[in-house]
Amino acid sequence: MGFWQEVSGNQVLVSACLGWVVAQVLKTIIDVALNKSFTPERLVGSGGMPSSHSSTVCALVVSSGICYGVGSFEFAVSFVLAAVVMYDAIGVRQETGKQAKLLNMIMEQNILKMDNEHFQQRLKEFVGHTPLQVFAGAILGIGIALLVNLSYV
Repeated sequence: MGFWQEVSGNQVLVSACLGWVVAQVLKTIIDVALNKSFTPERLVGSGGMPSSHSSTVCALVVSSGICYGVGSFEFAVSFVLAAVVMYDAIGVRQETGKQAKLLNMIMEQNILKMDNEHFQQRLKEFVGHTPLQVFAGAILGIGIALLVNLSYV
């Protein structure tokens, strides 16, 4: 069996990857609809609606549960990973985005006079997620995993 056949036959991997891709595409479409402009960075960037991190890890959890059972090592590891990733997306990464937004406002108001080129660039504000964005990503990932695993039956 060839490499690509093995990869495409791995339900867990396909579910997780598809969860990420679908969330990123949806995030880009939503961003275009809201801002009336296309930003290519949204296709691969973090932050925004829905959370691609949550979609990816929830697809991984559900697919692992379906393939190996909820008592398996694979399910346990993916469940703990999902909990950490989603907690981090709402907590630490969301706070980082808030701080970046505040620092950008300070720099734009010329309160801080900086000559260093690194400080002249805007800091990335779309880093974390709101609880709604994480929840939407989780629901998306669960749905994708169910659809993928139904197609492999």
